[in-house]
Amino acid sequence: MNRRSLALKQLPPMELSMMHILWEHGPSQVQQIRDRLEGDPAYTTVQTVLNKMERKGRVKRSLSGRAYIYTAALKKDAALGSAAKDLVQRVFQGSVESLLMSLVKSKQLDEAALRRLDQLIAEEKE
Repeated sequence: MNRRSLALKQLPPMELSMMHILWEHGPSQVQQIRDRLEGDPAYTTVQTVLNKMERKGRVKRSLSGRAYIYTAALKKDAALGSAAKDLVQRVFQGSVESLLMSLVKSKQLDEAALRRLDQLIAEEKE
């Protein structure tokens, strides 16, 4: 398995939380990431997870003074697309239609979301 395919595998919850922080706030130090995480994890825990993510190719790091700055190496769309594909495969047996029907039936999509979805579908048809 090459480094790229390993990077796109399903992200564990802690890694996904860190990726969301990096996507939203850009390059960050360990303490900045820790401050934005829920649950008040230990500094060393955050640092360890980031180091593992760097070895997996999910983040890049560069030394700035005495601290590392971490940057997302995965594009948000690619990572979330991979997670969505994994969800569809595991939970809905590969059926995107089943996922959408489940979201509609369980009222997870409000009227505005349904309109945006209709618009997106219309754009894709063109």
